[in-house]
Amino acid sequence: MSEYKTPGVYIEEIPKLPPSIASVETAIPAFIGYTDKARLKEDNDLKLKPKRIKSMLEYVQYFGGALAETSIEVTFNLADPNKIEVNGKVNSATASKFLMYYSLQLFFANGGGPCYITSVGNYTETGGQIAYADLKKGLDEISKIDEVTLILFPDGLNLVSAGEYYTLYKEALDQCKELKDRFAVLDVWIDIDGTVDNIKVLRDFDFGNIETTKYGAVYYPRIYTRLDYFYNDNDDLVKITGVGGATTLTQLKSVNNAFYFMAKNEITNIDLLLPASCGVAGQYATVDNGRGVWKAPANVGIDYAVKPEIMITHKDQMELNVDTKAGKSINVIRSFPGRGPAIIWGARTLAGNDNEWRYVSVRRFFNMVEESTKNATEQFVFEPNDRNTWVRIKSMIENYLTQQWKAGALQGASTKEAFYVHVGLPETMTELDLWEGRMIVEVGLAVVRPAEFIILRYMHKMLSES
Repeated sequence: MSEYKTPGVYIEEIPKLPPSIASVETAIPAFIGYTDKARLKEDNDLKLKPKRIKSMLEYVQYFGGALAETSIEVTFNLADPNKIEVNGKVNSATASKFLMYYSLQLFFANGGGPCYITSVGNYTETGGQIAYADLKKGLDEISKIDEVTLILFPDGLNLVSAGEYYTLYKEALDQCKELKDRFAVLDVWIDIDGTVDNIKVLRDFDFGNIETTKYGAVYYPRIYTRLDYFYNDNDDLVKITGVGGATTLTQLKSVNNAFYFMAKNEITNIDLLLPASCGVAGQYATVDNGRGVWKAPANVGIDYAVKPEIMITHKDQMELNVDTKAGKSINVIRSFPGRGPAIIWGARTLAGNDNEWRYVSVRRFFNMVEESTKNATEQFVFEPNDRNTWVRIKSMIENYLTQQWKAGALQGASTKEAFYVHVGLPETMTELDLWEGRMIVEVGLAVVRPAEFIILRYMHKMLSES
């Protein structure tokens, strides 16, 4: 204590409290795919350089729009002048394979926030095809971005084979396993051959052991959305049939202006088919912000969805949710009357048979805690490996986990039941650890798990006089 000799008022600051831990962001996706452009200051200066954005406005500024569709067809039926029928469709065989722009629309519409865009090239560089090698290069680049917590390939479903698609996601899962701070969100690859069992193809693929598969989740089926196909009505790419003197939208505008606007309106009514994963990623962000990362991102509807590509029944899902052989659970998008056209009705990882890592929310909560505590404890590197440092670290982690327990992330009636933090001699370290400069902290968490199966039991109650 200072020695005071002159009368007056003196100010002393109390010693600082134990350092605190700030939770990292939990829903920062990296979208890897093809874009219209990749320009910050000059052409292609953003190619294979992850760029953080917060809105579609920024996306358009740096990466442009969608590729104009060349397979839109509008048919007029003029047999009954009093009831003109107009039907629009998109030829799926020749539709654009580049879905990054549309997927970002769906992501932001579902509550998505900051994300990283990695452009692997423009629409013309690969002759309209999706190349595995390009997407793999983009995946390698996002490994350098510490803030990323989710990995998605919007264009991935248009790779030439299921083998390439699942191999790409196997690489993503390996990155998740290595870095331990991110999670892969994928879809079931759909073969154009309708006789192929797409579910079997997924489950026959080797994604690795539980240490790898716990870092990913798969969703099925794709969804039809209210988003609009992008097209240019000033060229001859939109085909018109049934109207004399007009075979394209451009010609129709000069032949019959009323029919022209009827055709444009019909084009906006065509449902755009997209992978569900990007909408799911947006709901991850919504649930994380509204409830917390420990809340399972399920039993929530995907906004802007019209319906699933395939209507899944209760019986159908029984075989999808539980894979008795390899545990590759598939989270289903289902339609429930009165509740929503596309409800996320599953919350399992690809390690669906593992008691510890079965649920998406458990894995992602551990990711958050591990990354947050890692960042906070870096300040203690090269500090004396003694009891004073151990107490400070233990207090810091316990304070943080107490906050998580109060927020509802951990089970237990008390903090002793919810978690433990051990550090020091002889709990987690030996004298050899001290000599070799190792400080070992052991943390145990009782994370809340979703009520996946709610059983209501009923029985007859006999009438009694008393």
